[in-house]
Amino acid sequence: MSLTASLDASSVSAAPGEETAVPLQVRNSGATVEEYRFEVVGACAAWSAVEPAVLSLYPGDSRSVSLMLRPPRDATVPAGETPFGVRVVPTGEPSGTVVPEGRVTVLPFTETTAELVPRSSHGSRRGRHQLAVDNRGNTPVTVRLGAQPGTELARVVFDVAELQVAPGRAEFGKLRVRPAKRMWRGTPVTHPFQVFAATQMAEGQESVEPVLVDGSYQQEPLLPRWLPRALITAAVLLIALAGIWYALLRPAVKSAAREAVTPEAVRSAAAADKSKAPDGGGTAGAGAAAGTGDTAGADAGAGGAKPTPSPSAAAEASAGAGSGDGAATLTSAQVRVRDSVGGGSNSSTALQVPKGHTFQLTDIVVQNPQGDAGTVVISAGENTSALSLGLENFRDSDYHFVTPILVPAGGKVTMTIDCRKVGKPVGARTPSRCSESLFLGGTMRPDSAG
Repeated sequence: MSLTASLDASSVSAAPGEETAVPLQVRNSGATVEEYRFEVVGACAAWSAVEPAVLSLYPGDSRSVSLMLRPPRDATVPAGETPFGVRVVPTGEPSGTVVPEGRVTVLPFTETTAELVPRSSHGSRRGRHQLAVDNRGNTPVTVRLGAQPGTELARVVFDVAELQVAPGRAEFGKLRVRPAKRMWRGTPVTHPFQVFAATQMAEGQESVEPVLVDGSYQQEPLLPRWLPRALITAAVLLIALAGIWYALLRPAVKSAAREAVTPEAVRSAAAADKSKAPDGGGTAGAGAAAGTGDTAGADAGAGGAKPTPSPSAAAEASAGAGSGDGAATLTSAQVRVRDSVGGGSNSSTALQVPKGHTFQLTDIVVQNPQGDAGTVVISAGENTSALSLGLENFRDSDYHFVTPILVPAGGKVTMTIDCRKVGKPVGARTPSRCSESLFLGGTMRPDSAG
């Protein structure tokens, strides 16, 4: 072999961002002039070079070239030991190539930056931010997060106290800014604050200054500015709608109800009632009762008011019945039924027709004062479902019939409820059972003797 090459130092340290030279001795032990080329191999080849790159030597001569190590000051070259080699290639005899080897230790360095995202926030209860910490050094670091002491009007709280950041990576620490006092209304207030990211250094390393970042949080009132105007506008609209109802719509509804009660409607209802009467003795009374029920039904259907029998109507009914075997009487009854959830239905009788009489049912009022949920069924004699309602659809519901519902002797008027959910009255404790009331009215007539 006509070539001898060796490094002056097989192990060397290199600082990132600086240049380190390692001498390489080359000797031509051949008999002819030879030219040599140099190539750096290994992980450090990207940031290393031999100067000069080409060397010519006479036989028996030797010279020194420099291996220049220039590790960059960034996270692409991690700290630690890296092996390398320098290939020395003779131009005239490539087979005589030699490769002296060595090891380079890249020294660690620390460089940390931080950024607040977003820089400013706003809200009525809290502000949310993230502190982005970038490790631009070549070794992992532990960064402690905190806030500088400042105003007591707002407090900064981090989700985590420390971050582990790898070289060339960024980690995020979430933080919240909370005001010391709530602000219900008024002008928004800005609270400035300052947070820091302090790098924890190992023993023997020089400490570095913490990275300080400024931010701000704008505290807004809990009640928005537009709320008072919206409330005033809504009140004005409600007053205007109420005025329109009382001035225009309500008189029109009352007028329509009065126009619906015509003599022709009363006579038609009376004729229909006469055709169903069992004999002539009760015809006059039935007609009078039908006429009274027609007027009450029309008024209730048009104006929504519950009729109250007048003394004249009762006298007329009695007079009509007096021509037969007995006198017809206005009759009313009421009952209250309670039922528990899941216990099946419960029923109670409001009225039982005595022997020798027929009850003409004209008015039904059902009350659901608690706001219960379930079903209610009103049965009258053979009509087992004269009225069926869902409790959740009403609190008070009244019905008036132009043509009465006939309940024969021995028949009953009952109310059956099936409770699904017990309601809760306003300002009171929740009851243990559903509770509904039934009020009914009509005319009790004696049957004809024949």
